Amino acid sequence: MRALRAFAWLGVALLYYVLFSWLFDTPAEYALRHSTDRLKEEYEVLLKRYDSLSVVADNVIERERDIFAMLFESEPYDFESEYNRERIALYESLLKQSSGDMERSMAKSLDGLEQKLQSLEDSYNELNTSLSQLGSARNNIPSIQPVINHELILLTAPYGVLMHPFYRTMQPHQGVDYTLPEGSRIFATADGIVKEVRGKNSTSGITVVIDHRNGYVTSYSHLQSAKVKRGRKVHRGDIIALSGNTGLSLAPHLHYEVRYNGVRVDPVHYFFMELTPDEYQRIMRIAQSGMQSFD
Repeated sequence: MRALRAFAWLGVALLYYVLFSWLFDTPAEYALRHSTDRLKEEYEVLLKRYDSLSVVADNVIERERDIFAMLFESEPYDFESEYNRERIALYESLLKQSSGDMERSMAKSLDGLEQKLQSLEDSYNELNTSLSQLGSARNNIPSIQPVINHELILLTAPYGVLMHPFYRTMQPHQGVDYTLPEGSRIFATADGIVKEVRGKNSTSGITVVIDHRNGYVTSYSHLQSAKVKRGRKVHRGDIIALSGNTGLSLAPHLHYEVRYNGVRVDPVHYFFMELTPDEYQRIMRIAQSGMQSFD
C-alpha cells in the first residue's frame, strides 16, 4: 500500500514538473529566450539602418557619376574578380561567427559605411562646386564618342601596346580604333577650334586636329574627307569629317586620340556623357578583347 502511494506521489510530482516546465520557463531558459529577442530587435534596427544607408549611397553615386567622370584624374575602374573573391571570403567568415560577434561586426561595418558616405558626400559637394565654377567651359572637355556607336561594337582596338598590322611587332597604340564603313559621319567630341587639317600624304592619312583651349586636344585620322577647315570654331556633335581608309591603314576605320597637356590618354575614359556605368564596363571589355591595331 505504501509502495502504491509512493508511486502515486511520484506520478503527481512528475506531472507537476512537466506542467510547470511547459507553462513556465526556468531562469536559464527565460534569460536565453529574452537574449535572443534582444538580438532580433537589434538586428532589425541594424538592418533598417543598413537599408537606409544603401539608399543614400545609391543616390550619392548616381549624382556624382557624371561630375566625377568629367573632372576625374584617376585610373579606370577595376573589373576583375577580386571583389567576388573578397565577398565569398566575407560570407565564409560570417558563417563562423556567433550571433553576438556578427552583431558587433555588422555594427562596426555600418559605422565605417556611414563615415565613407559622409566622405563621399563631401567629395560630391566639392566636385559640384568645381563643376559650377567651370560654367560653359565644361563643353570644351571631350565627353562623347566621335561616331554613332549605340551598340558599342565599333570600337575594336584599345589604347595600349598592340600588334602593329604591318610591322607585326608590339607597338604603342595611343588612341582607339573604330571599324566602320567609309563615308560614316565623324563628330567633334567637344567645343573647340580646328587646329590642323592634314592631307592624305602621311601615315595617319587625312586628319583633323581640334584644340579645345583647356589643355585638351583631339585628333581624328584616316579620314575620307574633312568637312572643316583650319581655324573654324566647332561645337560638340558637329560633323567634322567622313571616315575613310587613307594613310597607313589596314581597313576602313577611324583612329581617335585625346591629349591632355600634351600627353595622350585613353579616350574611353572620356565617353562619360553618353555611357552608363554598365555600358562603360561593356565597352572596356569589348575594346580590350582586341589585340591588333588597324594603323
